[in-house]
Amino acid sequence: MTAHPGLSVRAAVNWVRRHAPDQWHEPTAALPCDDVAADFASRYAGIPANSLTRTEPVVCYRVDGRSMPVLLGLYGSAERVRTWLPGLPLRTDRAAVDALVADATPPVVVTDPSCRQRSYARVDLTKLPALRATPRDAGPYLTMGVVMAGESLSVHRMLVLGRDRLAIWMVPGRALRRMHEAAVLTGRRLPVSVNIGAPPAAVVASALSTTVLPVGKLALAGAMAGGPVALANGVSQPVSVLAESEIVLEGFLDGSVTDESLDGPPDVSLPEFLGYDGAARADLPVLTVTAVTTRRSPRFQAVIGPGREQSVILGMAGALSVALTTDTPEWRLIADLHYSPAGGGMLLLVVAVRKDSAADDARLGGIARRIFDWHGFVKLIVFTDTDVDITSAEDVLWAVTTRANLGTDCGTFAGFRPLGMDPSHGPDWAGERGSDGGNGRTYVDATVPYALRDQVVRSFRGRS
Repeated sequence: MTAHPGLSVRAAVNWVRRHAPDQWHEPTAALPCDDVAADFASRYAGIPANSLTRTEPVVCYRVDGRSMPVLLGLYGSAERVRTWLPGLPLRTDRAAVDALVADATPPVVVTDPSCRQRSYARVDLTKLPALRATPRDAGPYLTMGVVMAGESLSVHRMLVLGRDRLAIWMVPGRALRRMHEAAVLTGRRLPVSVNIGAPPAAVVASALSTTVLPVGKLALAGAMAGGPVALANGVSQPVSVLAESEIVLEGFLDGSVTDESLDGPPDVSLPEFLGYDGAARADLPVLTVTAVTTRRSPRFQAVIGPGREQSVILGMAGALSVALTTDTPEWRLIADLHYSPAGGGMLLLVVAVRKDSAADDARLGGIARRIFDWHGFVKLIVFTDTDVDITSAEDVLWAVTTRANLGTDCGTFAGFRPLGMDPSHGPDWAGERGSDGGNGRTYVDATVPYALRDQVVRSFRGRS
């Protein structure tokens, strides 16, 4: 079947090559598998992989000793991804996400999926060009496998343990982990599929917060793409697969566990989305793979950890998730939401507000508190007026510099769980600072007081 770019990585790649050829790179020289991520990080990646503010092109690497090329950077431009997902609102507020939910489009089941153009008689995950991002990594990882189990849809890091086994990290409290724990308690296996090179709409939808969704993730993916996501039934497990994926692994989770360390340092997994090495975990569940199918000439899609791709995926989904929690009257102030790449698409949220009265000056703290309560990875919120481009870090910092006095215009709420991947939330940091701020969440009011709105006006942009 012919797919829209939001519904197929293959179609998205073709769109780039046709409509934005300057954003497509295909190096002619093959690289060792362990050198691919480092090459991308140095030549193409942006913040927080390095200190360069840039979008990322799409790069298709040939890999020594592997038949599959590696695809990196596909989500490295928010503008590019928005072109493929016409249902995404230009501004993210409650009215916009209500309209998106109203357009929810359930997935369809197909019988001859593209992901099954080739089937392999023997499972051998060591043939995949799974990347080791740094020499410190615990081993080769799958970093862009969308895991499906029942209605659950999520992306996880998966360490290749051997021909048919993966170690998978699941964040406590999330849907897949709850399903796995329930299966283990009752002595059952949990069938899963791992979809590599999954449809862009499904990838963005996988990062949505399940707790705030009034519809299923795949139905919302259909609304974003403007058409239904295609599913198919598994060949070796009673599980659904994303039919337009480049590569599909089928398997199951049982009670088997392993420690996350092969031949790297015992305390390191791989780079996290914030730009620091991740911590290796103990007793990770083991996923046993029972079947591998692919498209013809598949591309192995991956991310390097930190970089623009993660920020775009997480930030787009995060803004929609926050807007879906805006169910009290003061939330009418919110005109737009943006997760900055400076926080990896999760920790730093910029909120544009439009005030109607002087009483609205005092409402920002309540809005911040609700966001912190519902979205546990948000560490810092910056409120701005609507004359500020919230996607521009410089414009946001200009607002913080000229419309906030940090001694009086900040608020901090205590009692939150520290963010494990954030070094400033660790005990060593607290010891050096002499106090523990790791359980706090802070907001900055960088808006003009309502009474002064006619006095504080940008010379060339007019009033907010």
